[in-house]
Amino acid sequence: MDTLDRRIIAALRENGRATYADLGRRVGLSASAVHERVGKLEATGVITGYHAVVNPSAVGLGVTALIGIHSTDVADDEDVAESLALLPEVESCYRVAGDESFVVKVRVATVDELERTLGRLRRIDGVARTRTTLVLSTRFEGRPNTSEGEGDEQ
Repeated sequence: MDTLDRRIIAALRENGRATYADLGRRVGLSASAVHERVGKLEATGVITGYHAVVNPSAVGLGVTALIGIHSTDVADDEDVAESLALLPEVESCYRVAGDESFVVKVRVATVDELERTLGRLRRIDGVARTRTTLVLSTRFEGRPNTSEGEGDEQ
């Protein structure tokens, strides 16, 4: 992956609906050259998909919480992660270093629903306890990292 690939990725992260012509103008390549590069980035798993960014409140998910999950001493992290993936309200799951084993981002409609979700999380085999941080407001989220990095291949 070279600097041009990184610039294409940055442009797609800012606007996943950009045309190949738009991308080409932005990075200084022809549309066909961009199409070829994007195809290679998809084939090699660098680009894993495209999605719509939705305002959670607009779709009834007004409560966001970050929940730290402490595993039991005998927990199998893969089993815990698979169980977390089954909960639709878990939007993101991170395996972390520190006191907790995982941190998950949960979006639900109400605080009552958050309470029910916490109960389901605590019943997962391998979960010892949880620590919840309620998000009051989101300043920014999911912003693209547009840095091109140092020492890129040419």
